[in-house]
Amino acid sequence: MLSPTAQAVFRQHLAECGVEVMEGLPESGVYLLADEQGLALAKAGEKGVVRVDFVHGSAQHRRLYGGGELLGKAVNHRSQPRVWDGTGGLGRDAFVLASLGLTVTVSERHPVVAALLADGLRRAREDAAVAAIAERIAFFPGEMQALLPAHTAPEVVYLDPMYPQRQKSAAVKKEMAYFHELVGAATAADEALLLQTARRHATKRVVVKRPQGGAVLAGAAPAFQYQGKSTRFDVYLPLAAPVNGLK
Repeated sequence: MLSPTAQAVFRQHLAECGVEVMEGLPESGVYLLADEQGLALAKAGEKGVVRVDFVHGSAQHRRLYGGGELLGKAVNHRSQPRVWDGTGGLGRDAFVLASLGLTVTVSERHPVVAALLADGLRRAREDAAVAAIAERIAFFPGEMQALLPAHTAPEVVYLDPMYPQRQKSAAVKKEMAYFHELVGAATAADEALLLQTARRHATKRVVVKRPQGGAVLAGAAPAFQYQGKSTRFDVYLPLAAPVNGLK
């Protein structure tokens, strides 16, 4: 049973992300579940949940044993750029960038995913092992296209549009299945607008994460690429000066 304080915290996060609160469990579909561990994405009739966790699991392993070097190179992290992650998702790549010492702003358009991410960041800021990393991440629920013009233009905009996951683990399959059912696939027009907005606001570069062998985003050829075993990062240069005129 959640304490009144915990319920108030969850309701605040959900309200900020535009998620309606209901009592009881739905009979079908995916839904947000609030329990003692935080918010989680669940599906009616199925076991297991998807939760944002920056303290344990893969995030802990990467923090202790390294990782994310290719992503760091793609954003040119040694120059200490300000990065805007326009497709926040579960925040994994944003957390990697913050672990490299970068200041990261994250936006996530889907209200349920935004609520998951906000809750994960809240818990991370309360944990001594990762609080300093989490404090380098600023989060805004909503569309990147609407949020970017109101902020100082970042040097780098990072995008990780959802694509079919090739890994075979049961956990990954469940996570991607839930997300595809919840969010749905982006249209070609959505992807074109996403990339165009990013290129008009980034002052240095736009980095797009893609699977090896996957098509480039919106059919646009990148200026150059960083190649990994299963993933690559396509790098695009700005289209013009930032439309908000801020540096």
